Amino acid sequence: MILSHLENENLKSVFFVTGKNKSDKKGQFLLKSWNDNGHKIANHSFSHPYFNSEENDSHLFESELNKTDAIISNLSNYIKLFRFPYLKEGQNPSKVDSIRNILANNDYQNGYVTIDASDWYVDQRLITRIKEVGIEKTEIDGFRDFYVQHIMERANYYEKLSKELNGRHINHTLLLHHNLTSALFLDDLINKFKEEGWVLIDAEKAYQDSIFEKIPDPNFAGESLIYSMAKQSGKYGKSLRYPAEDGRYEKTRMNELGL
Repeated sequence: MILSHLENENLKSVFFVTGKNKSDKKGQFLLKSWNDNGHKIANHSFSHPYFNSEENDSHLFESELNKTDAIISNLSNYIKLFRFPYLKEGQNPSKVDSIRNILANNDYQNGYVTIDASDWYVDQRLITRIKEVGIEKTEIDGFRDFYVQHIMERANYYEKLSKELNGRHINHTLLLHHNLTSALFLDDLINKFKEEGWVLIDAEKAYQDSIFEKIPDPNFAGESLIYSMAKQSGKYGKSLRYPAEDGRYEKTRMNELGL
């Protein structure tokens, strides 16, 4: 369904894949489907570790990078971008530098996000509700409306923040997960973006924006690119929440709505 939504809009995405679940028959089918439909295939580590943990050092990072690279590098739409799991790049500047050197030595670039959100949390709540009461008694429309509103709120927030920092509109990259909410609601989200005047472009074109050449100082690495830039600017202080996005921020509203 996700591919159908993208095809209907003639949009090409970048699928950042974890290698651990792409070696079996199902995983290979997904890779082939994404690749053969013209979408770029990039690296999201092998087992999705949390690189802000002291236990997960730069040696593990290199192993994770190379394991998944070996799985995807034979695909025709393979691209050397790496998306950090949880958008966490290391808990200190030394580790960030070490990991960045590994990326550079392997001709990889950071597949930065500029618009982050908690679609994964909405998806988690939707699946839990379906398991509890069944699909027939689940208010799918309510979850859809919340999902679209939430993503648009975060998109408009990062657009405003980006304009303050850069003095212009940039080509954004939006983080969405390969999950049930994307399968069910991506078409509604796309329509809402267009309704609000956003122009949707292919991910590869978005990454050609010069904003992605602005690499944050290692002291401010992690989260979305716009968040890192805002933190590095020193202009926003405590108004920048941490983590930038998390289910805890949406929990109360979803509870109030009975979702």
